[in-house]
This record gives sequence, C-alpha cells and structure tokens, in this order.
Amino acid sequence: VVPFTIGTGTEVSLNAVTLLVPAMLVLGALDMVRRRQIRLVSTRASLPLALFLLAGLFSLVFGVITWDPIVPRSNNFLLVQLAQWGIFALSAGAFWLTANLIGDQTWLRRLTWTFLLIAGSVAILGALPGIGNFPSRFTTIAFIRAPLWVLLFGLAGGQLLFNRNLTNGARLFLLAVLAAVLVYAFVQQQEAASNWVGIAVTFALLIWLRFPRFRWMLVVAIVMLAALGVLFPAVYNFAGGDAEWHESGGSRLVLTQRVIDVTMRNPITGLGPAAYRRYAAMTPLRYQGANWILPEVNSHNNYVDLFSQVGIVGLVLFFWFAAEIALLGRRLHARYTRGFASGYVNGMLAVGVGALVLMVFADWLLPFVYNIGFPGFQASVLVWLFLGGLVALEHMPQPISSEQ
Repeated sequence: VVPFTIGTGTEVSLNAVTLLVPAMLVLGALDMVRRRQIRLVSTRASLPLALFLLAGLFSLVFGVITWDPIVPRSNNFLLVQLAQWGIFALSAGAFWLTANLIGDQTWLRRLTWTFLLIAGSVAILGALPGIGNFPSRFTTIAFIRAPLWVLLFGLAGGQLLFNRNLTNGARLFLLAVLAAVLVYAFVQQQEAASNWVGIAVTFALLIWLRFPRFRWMLVVAIVMLAALGVLFPAVYNFAGGDAEWHESGGSRLVLTQRVIDVTMRNPITGLGPAAYRRYAAMTPLRYQGANWILPEVNSHNNYVDLFSQVGIVGLVLFFWFAAEIALLGRRLHARYTRGFASGYVNGMLAVGVGALVLMVFADWLLPFVYNIGFPGFQASVLVWLFLGGLVALEHMPQPISSEQ
C-alpha cells in the first residue's frame, strides 16, 4: 500500500512487491523443508507456464548471441533484460505461491476478504464527493492501474452474485465497492478505456455465468445493436471519438507497427526481453508530419510485446497457459455451485477474461519494463496471485455439507 522504491543503477527501479514475492517463495520452501513435506501441487497450467519462462531465457541468450552490432547496447542493458524476464518469473512465482501455500478455503477466504476490505475501502473513499485524489497520498501506483480495478470488480461481483451465505452487511459493502469501481471507471477515468472496457467485459462474464437462461438474450441484444449501427459508434464516442483517436489511437498503431517490423528479424523466438526498445530506436519515427528522431518505443499492446520479446513460441505458450486456466475454471465452476468458493471461481473466471482483454490496450498483465514496468507490476501481480487460488481450490477436498 505504501509507496517504496529501490534504485538499481539502470532506468529500472524496484519496489517492495518485487522483493516480497521471492521472499515468500523462499519462506514457503523453508517451511516445507522444516515440516519434511516437500510437495508441489500438480496442475496442467504449470507446464506451459514453466516452458514460457524457459522460452524467455532462451530468447534472451539467443538475442544476445545474434545481436546486430549496428544497434547500440549499453553496458548495463543485460540487467534491464534480466529485470524484464524477472517480471515474467515473479508473475509465475506469485501464481505458484498461492497454489502451493493455500491449503484450505479458510485461508483463501481470508486472503480474498483482506484484499476486498483494503482495496474496496480505498475505492469507496475515492468515489466520495470532495475527496478527489486524497487516497493517492497513502497508496501506491497500483491503485491507478487497470488490473487492480478489474480484479476488485470481479472478486466483489463474484461473491455478491454467487455466494448466498453472505451477511447483509457484507452484501451492502460489496454493493458499495461495485458502485465505487463503476464511478471510477466510467466517470472519473472515462478517458482511460482500459478501465471501463476491462470492467465491462468482467461484468458481462459474471452475468453470463450467473444467469445461463438469459445468455441468448444477451447475444441477441449485442447482435441487434451492432447490426443497427448503434453499438460501435456509441463505444467509439464514449472512448473519446475522433479527438482521442488522433491524440492516442493512431499513434499507437504506428508504434505497434514499428515493433512488429523490427521483430521480423527473428519472429520465432523473438528479440529477447526488452530488446525491441533498442532496435526500434534505430530509425526515426514519422507520424502526422512530425519526426521522432530517437524514438523510445513501447508497443502499448501486451500481445505484441510478448511476440517481440519471446516470439511466436512464447506467445503460443502463453495462450496455452491461458487455455489451461480457462479449462480449470470451467471444471471448478461445475464443482462449486454455492458459497465462497463458487463466488471465487466465477469471479476469477471473469477477471481472467477481463485481463486478457486488458492486454490489448497496454502491457497490463506482463508489464514491459520500459513502460508500465515494476510500478504497474504491483497491480498485475495481484491477478496472478489470485489466479493461483484456482489451483489451490482444485486440490482442496470438496466440502461434504452444503456450506461452501
């Protein structure tokens, strides 16, 4: 919650979260050794995730070996590349941390409600009239990053819609949290499309999962609005219309095209973590009559980022991991039909889809070290942490009673 940074002698600064995740992994491993119960949970999602990390290391080494001598490379750039791979590794570590250390629903419930109480209270406080940016004085940058808001909305909405064991007080609190998130995304930060698009997708998935009988109505409504030419113009205008496109949208396409162009040097395994930044700076960038002589390029698209850094191989492995999480969520959706676990599973299914949509708008889930970077990692790591909770639930014995 409290801002804290550590300099590294490069353009990259670390924060407390980057130290906390490996520290917790080490402590968890030591506890297993102490109890003489060295056991790692088995899940189908671990294989593609581990292979993704290995692909990142291979891309780094191969990228260094085949580096174009014309492209300048600073003495400490290897540290920057290792930091980028570290974001990948720490994200996976957070996923495995929850998967292995949460052994029963009691602890998963405590973790979830701790997050809901802290993040939800900050959201409610920020939505109150006259408060303004006051909460930002005592919180980190995570509270202005889209992944945190999508996660907060998904977990709160999941509990509210699927957990029938909630007290009236808990329901009122969750309603207030959802209202605060909507105010933040659709009113206070309307210009930031990542927020409201991600939350809208998360909400749609929650409704889809909660009310299966009305799915056909939702599909028909969307198709009709699109066919009548209402849906897309409305979304376009809400996002800022032509003014926003000329200010941001068009330039993003130019940046994305530059990243794709330089990646064609090695599209199979990529240029290596963070490498496209150096390659993309070799040629001036022209946009709307202006020349950017020394462009500092970010693709602003997580999928393009992954393609450039770890290539088609890494991108396929990431999609494999996402598919395994979706299949796991589907199995758990059928297994847990009420109570906290049902709310958690359905909430995280919605969050997972919302996070995949967020990746189109920026490097939200696996931050690019030169853009959202380690400051934004403080928000994205939470999504990875709670995704690991799905694996933890997979290995928990299903309660015999109706209370879940």
